[in-house]
Amino acid sequence: MRLKDKAAIITGAANGIGFAAAQAFAREGAAVALADFDADLGAERARELKEQGYRAQFFHVNVADRESIDQMAAAVKNTFGKIDILINNAGITRDGMLSKLSAEDFQSVLDVNLTGVFHCTQAVLPYMLDQGKGKIINTSSVSGVYGNIGQTNYAATKAGVVGMTKTWAKELGRKGINVNAIAPGFIYTGMTAKVPEKILEQMKRMIPLGRLGSPKDIANAYLFLASDESDYVNGTVLHVDGGIMM
Repeated sequence: MRLKDKAAIITGAANGIGFAAAQAFAREGAAVALADFDADLGAERARELKEQGYRAQFFHVNVADRESIDQMAAAVKNTFGKIDILINNAGITRDGMLSKLSAEDFQSVLDVNLTGVFHCTQAVLPYMLDQGKGKIINTSSVSGVYGNIGQTNYAATKAGVVGMTKTWAKELGRKGINVNAIAPGFIYTGMTAKVPEKILEQMKRMIPLGRLGSPKDIANAYLFLASDESDYVNGTVLHVDGGIMM
């Protein structure tokens, strides 16, 4: 198993890409800390994994609240004995054209998608430094690399994640910690399920592979970057987008 005896934190793990990652990591032998703001669904997801015989525990957390993050990181260390992997997957959207985007919606997305990544990474860093090894995977987006209409706040945070990823890769590489990012394209999740079918078809026509991605597609990329197979991969942004941005 590719993650045997590893302990992983996955934020935003209650649904979508996060839960797909939790399932994949558990199957590959990891003890999985499912961290999420949704207490009911998160606890249910952890129960599902435990019933299948996997090591999993839910941790209620608000990634925008540093005290919450520090408590979560300490609790994971106490529960599993170590923290080998951090998947900064939690994120929100509050889309709107620049002329209509409120300051509150701009700030709330920054608080979760950018500052939350900072909080989580800084909170687990001491544990990884003590071990002399760790894998940190951040979630960017093609919107953060190329921009996207109506996503000033979201694109800004995801571009910021790329900058932080490359900075941390340079700072932490010699300390045994690999830092990389994933840039998903259009992924079929609960959010995209609400998009009208006509729009979904237009999106599919833009993608050379002819389909939207699935949460498993992103989970598999997380899995590679979290495993020992990626020990010489550092500071990269892996696009998992079906070729839409070639």
